[in-house]
Amino acid sequence: MATRPTSHSLVLTSLSFIVIATYFLTPAAGTGRMVGGMMEIKDVKTDEEVQQLGKFSVEEYNRRRRDGEIRGEAIGNVLEMNEGYLTFSEVVEAQKQVVSGLKYYMKVAATRNGVKSTFDAVVVVKPWLSSKQLLHFSPSSNY
Repeated sequence: MATRPTSHSLVLTSLSFIVIATYFLTPAAGTGRMVGGMMEIKDVKTDEEVQQLGKFSVEEYNRRRRDGEIRGEAIGNVLEMNEGYLTFSEVVEAQKQVVSGLKYYMKVAATRNGVKSTFDAVVVVKPWLSSKQLLHFSPSSNY
């Protein structure tokens, strides 16, 4: 005849299951990284997706400027409005963060009138919607 589990053993079994399931179902399990935290992107200069997002950020900035959406202030604080458009060079640094999609923080090198500068760009990608949006674009203060 089998014995019935006590309520104490059921509670312990349930708690053990919750702890184990939480550990293994958390994307950052065992990495010491907080879920939703920033992750450095390695080999950024050879990462095609990141380079394409950098190019997108420059093109989107130029489009918004051409369409009059940027006047004296920008997506951020780009103030050189009387100069030529930017030409994408490369992404030199990047991090990503899991949000409602993927948020990319990039240092983008671009040229304007032959002068190379670095810009901070933030792009959110939602692959399931085939969408990407430029949230921020401004001259980099620390590169």
